[in-house]
Amino acid sequence: MKNILMTKGAKILVDVCTKVKPGEEVLIVTDMLKTNIAKVLAIVAKEREAEVIISVMVPREKAGQEPPLAVAAAMKEADVVFSPVSYSITHTYAVKEAAEAGARIIVMTDFTDELMIGGGIEANFDELKPICKGVADKLTQGKKLKLTTPGGTNLIMDITGRRGNALYCVVEPGEFSTVPTVEANVSPLEGTANGKIVADASIPYLGIGLLEKPVYMEVKNGYITKIEGGRQADVFGKDLESQKDKDAFNIAEIGIGLNPKCKMIGVMLEDEGVIGTAHIGIGTSITLGGKIKTTCHYDAIMWHPKVEIDGQIIIDDKVVNI
Repeated sequence: MKNILMTKGAKILVDVCTKVKPGEEVLIVTDMLKTNIAKVLAIVAKEREAEVIISVMVPREKAGQEPPLAVAAAMKEADVVFSPVSYSITHTYAVKEAAEAGARIIVMTDFTDELMIGGGIEANFDELKPICKGVADKLTQGKKLKLTTPGGTNLIMDITGRRGNALYCVVEPGEFSTVPTVEANVSPLEGTANGKIVADASIPYLGIGLLEKPVYMEVKNGYITKIEGGRQADVFGKDLESQKDKDAFNIAEIGIGLNPKCKMIGVMLEDEGVIGTAHIGIGTSITLGGKIKTTCHYDAIMWHPKVEIDGQIIIDDKVVNI
């Protein structure tokens, strides 16, 4: 019976987010733990007379790991790609190259059956599009960005010449978007971020999820140099250390949540879209406009952000000034 309820989200993904047309090749990249979501998507896409292919792989060992070469090759040939997977393949060459080949890509990392039924996916993405694009345009035009929060975040970075990315769950050829998070983000120039990060909402990876207490991070010349804050901070820090790559500590992104329907539940693509939050991406940045490719990409989410670009307040908690 749950599958019947899940068709609500599948229809939004197929009809609104990607606007699948008859005869298009729709590739659903999934793993052995997410096949139920893939099946529901396939049923709806087939009803639209698309050519549907489901590619089932072994779950990746961690976020940011490339899919198998055969899957990556198929992604470049597809018109539409959905990726309901356990661990993110978003920040990979496979996604970057598929977008460059003209695919319309919807990222569905760590998606659950429940996310297909309600929550952020119920938002009016067309109404949110101009807001999201407006914030992204400010990021594209900006040079100096400052992020502060009541919890203690105080981070500055240089975004000169970097593109602002508008992820509002609707894609054209050559674009990818997360769902149901609606966010605008930018990747800072490498080596320019300095200050402090205090994540007090969620780190929806590694089994961490909703934070019991804040995670404190010091940042110097683009890299995290210290992580403190208790049990969950230890889990996070030890995983980054285990990557054995300095670039795993790279400040890859600042993202701003803009979806009023998203809720903070400890699931990545729901948490990151919550309006009144910002997140700092750590690790790989190649799909966001940066230059770093490493072994992981994680996001640390915080409440009540104030974002200033060249001295102008663009985001003040839930208020958007564009």
